[in-house]
Amino acid sequence: MLTVNDVLALPVVQEAEPQLLCADGLDAELRWVHVTESESNVDLLFGRELVLTTLRNVTDVRGFLEQLRDAGAAGVIIEAPGEAELQVAGLGFPVIRLRRKVRFVAITEVIHQKLVAQQLADLQFSRSVHEIYTELSLSEADEQAIVERTAGLLDAPVVLEDVRHLVLAHANADLDDWISRSRFVGYLEHTGRSAGAENWLQTPVGAARRRWGRLIVPAALEDDANAALVLERAGQALTIARLSGRDDRELLYQARTSMLHELQAAHGYGDKEIAVRAQSLGLDAAPYYVPLVLSLAAGERTPTETQLAERAALEVIEQLADTLHLGVLAGSLKPGYLTVILPVRARELVDSALQGFTRRLAEQLAEPVAIGVAAEGPLAACLARLDEAAHVAHIVPHLPTRAQPYYRFADLRLRGVLSAMGADARLRAFAHTELDGLLSPLDEDGLQLLELYLAHGGNKSALAKAGYFSRPTLYARLAKLEDKLGVSLESAESRASLQVALLWYRMHG
Repeated sequence: MLTVNDVLALPVVQEAEPQLLCADGLDAELRWVHVTESESNVDLLFGRELVLTTLRNVTDVRGFLEQLRDAGAAGVIIEAPGEAELQVAGLGFPVIRLRRKVRFVAITEVIHQKLVAQQLADLQFSRSVHEIYTELSLSEADEQAIVERTAGLLDAPVVLEDVRHLVLAHANADLDDWISRSRFVGYLEHTGRSAGAENWLQTPVGAARRRWGRLIVPAALEDDANAALVLERAGQALTIARLSGRDDRELLYQARTSMLHELQAAHGYGDKEIAVRAQSLGLDAAPYYVPLVLSLAAGERTPTETQLAERAALEVIEQLADTLHLGVLAGSLKPGYLTVILPVRARELVDSALQGFTRRLAEQLAEPVAIGVAAEGPLAACLARLDEAAHVAHIVPHLPTRAQPYYRFADLRLRGVLSAMGADARLRAFAHTELDGLLSPLDEDGLQLLELYLAHGGNKSALAKAGYFSRPTLYARLAKLEDKLGVSLESAESRASLQVALLWYRMHG
């Protein structure tokens, strides 16, 4: 990386007879170079720029330099021939004075060339690393081969260990008393260095929330940024390598997912053909089937993390089905949503089968999921109801409480109706009109008070206890709330309207 110290050593700068007025932070890395002659341009900085100036239009030099420092500038070079004294003591960032005139374009040109060349080199390095690990993944390289290649790229020892600090693979590493040493280095959920007795660079290995190890460089490195890039890519390759050891399951999951998507779309298959295809992928024959959809909260993950979470959940479902000696059909419905087709021998057994399966599933999954269920029926009808189950699974995370292991549309009650009508312009207009006094401008405290009031059924005594309000304070706030809403909160009809409007607003905004 190009630093202020590197710039100071450039011939074009040295020819201008630089005088180092403040030497703090000379190792600061540069992002770009910026020329300014005015205090009004300081807000154009993004941070880590080297600023060149003659102070031509600057009246308060000390204040100008402090503004540059506070804006994140990496340093400043001032062309100031003569003997004028500059007050820079205690600024805390590099200030360099040029005692001879110089064309700033000569300095900026050299710096730009070096920064662009560095960025190009970083890009080429990143591409090279990507190609290396892609080739390792495609050639199905094992853990030891990946670790050895990583050590070669870093020219440093590399260790792959599991969560118990047992060494799974290593290259050129000193493993003397390894377990005891490693225990004092905390795990990170990202690539970086952890505080501890050993300040090792590390990256987690395995699917998110199902880490099975970490990759470590137990040595000092010259360039942490490039090393972190290599280590992170190696960790991903190791994750893929471990997953590729279960290709038979992966192929099964893909086949089931493809069939579910195909049968959901318009097709000309008859009931018998649908049953034959599903049973060929392991689904038990039964008179009734129940469609379940699991929501894994995909919005909080990257696409890769979502795929890994789906894979982990599918494995748990498969293991549970094997334990119960039950042939289910499980696959991915869409990113973050999994489908399970559950066979049932009789309608009378639906609830007990669902209770048993979903409770045990919740116990075995690494994190909570929302489960939506649609009505049971023959296989073709069951497949046609997957969208309904998915809609329920989408709403469940927004419920105030979740006491049930699974939910049907009827369990959602008003929230289900409002969710289904989320795009209705008339309902949107109704909600915004009812809450206009709290939305224009937004009064979040007022919305929360209204929510509490409605949740307690308009019972002021209960609300005062729940919100820790004194009665005079509560009455004053409720009176102000009524003024803003323009309605009486004593009216049952007003409370009902506000309840519907507030529910819709919280769900759709």
